[in-house]
Amino acid sequence: MRKYLIAGLLVWLPLAITIWVLLWVLGLLDGIFGGLIATVVKVVPPGLGEALRELRQIPGLGVLTLLLLMLGTGVFAANIVGQWWLKQWDRLLHQVPIVKSIYSSVKQVSDTLFSSKGNAFREAVLVEYPRAGSWTIAFVTGTPAPEVAPLLGDGSEHVSIYVPTTPNPTSGFFLMVPKSQLRPLAMSVDAALKHIISMGVVAPNATSTAAADGQGKGAPSDPNPIG
Repeated sequence: MRKYLIAGLLVWLPLAITIWVLLWVLGLLDGIFGGLIATVVKVVPPGLGEALRELRQIPGLGVLTLLLLMLGTGVFAANIVGQWWLKQWDRLLHQVPIVKSIYSSVKQVSDTLFSSKGNAFREAVLVEYPRAGSWTIAFVTGTPAPEVAPLLGDGSEHVSIYVPTTPNPTSGFFLMVPKSQLRPLAMSVDAALKHIISMGVVAPNATSTAAADGQGKGAPSDPNPIG
């Protein structure tokens, strides 16, 4: 009996959590949309305001409106005129104190993560962290800044890595380490993220594992690290 209950739980729990998260996001977006409608109603004629109030009763309209807004913005930004206006908008925001610091930082991160030309996580690697003999999965994100690289000491090539926490990989640690201390993994970045989020429960698929074994990579005992 207990075995069947657990099997049923494993089937329904992921689905229930997924539905709960989607409903929460739907409610959040509908709430934002409703707030915007309430603001517009105060400045439009009464007849139009009544029609706008009716829109608030349509479930999911906030999500649809957001998707259409993003689609329209993407179409606008993809042409020459839209790019010119976006440059003027960026220039304006970069001249506003406080706002420019927040806006520029968020824009750089979002461009790196979501742009088709971005390369946020280049590869998954093993690194000794937080102490010698203890290994964890990290992601190579680039190379140290030119001002930093000469100060790193021994003259060996260094790389920048991100060590995510589990089960929430959006928080973690940024480290600059010698490239020779890293060991490459054959698994993809997506597979490595799933492995981290599941706290090691969800292992990489058989193809990635076989590739890693065939190349002699991905294990701390590998005598030939990167470099």
